[in-house]
Amino acid sequence: QVQLVESGGGLVQPGGSLRLSCAAPGSIFNICDLSWYHQATGKQRELVASITRTSKLTYADSVKGRFTISRDNAKKMVYLQMNSLKPEDTAVYYCNLYSPGYSQWGQGTQVTVSS
Repeated sequence: QVQLVESGGGLVQPGGSLRLSCAAPGSIFNICDLSWYHQATGKQRELVASITRTSKLTYADSVKGRFTISRDNAKKMVYLQMNSLKPEDTAVYYCNLYSPGYSQWGQGTQVTVSS
């Protein structure tokens, strides 16, 4: 299985920015859809943003206009640029690598938005 490693989380004030990164080494990267999910304490894991292998983008309504997902197929990386962060964005953020019959999750990175 591909080992996904997220980084870039941390504590940020409301209105601030963070950039999450996810390394996904392996030969299947380029044929997979890539997504970021988040899970707040006591809540279900939810889709934040996704980018397909053909670069079709999807965003949750709550992050449209604030977050941007991107991928670098050469580096086998997926990114989530998060701007204008709000306290309700506080959660553990997970990246996911998906292809029919295959799904792999990272270990998650904590994002806390608080003054």
